[in-house]
Amino acid sequence: MRRESADDPSGRALLDGFRAEMAQRYGAFDELETPSATPQDLGPPGGAFLVAYAGERAVACGGIKRLGTDLGEVKRMFVAPAARGRGVARALLAELEATARSLGYARLRLDTGDRQPEARALYEAAGYRAIPDYNDNPYAHHWFEKDLAPDP
Repeated sequence: MRRESADDPSGRALLDGFRAEMAQRYGAFDELETPSATPQDLGPPGGAFLVAYAGERAVACGGIKRLGTDLGEVKRMFVAPAARGRGVARALLAELEATARSLGYARLRLDTGDRQPEARALYEAAGYRAIPDYNDNPYAHHWFEKDLAPDP
């Protein structure tokens, strides 16, 4: 996994895949209606964007966005269909959590929709607990938070 800009070609291609999948699952997807997840949000100093590679091929991405002094949010997590079922999402989520700790976050939040049951299962298995709606995302139906253990 590499930290890159969400504007780099690999990030743009994966985010295009994310948007296409959201439109397929929800019938329409207007990114302007969702909480901000711009390349600036997902970049330094308070954010980061990770791209996972299989060899030289970019297969997954996800970002961290600052919500507060010690609070970050996972944004735009996506695994290309050809790379699913191989533990890539679990590894990406763990790396996003480690990155969030390195940015000084003690907690992470995230959301997911009702047409993404595999994402919800992943987050619950990774120790995220349900919380009330915190961001008014019209595509989200489940909101989660996790306290991050300090680095050993």
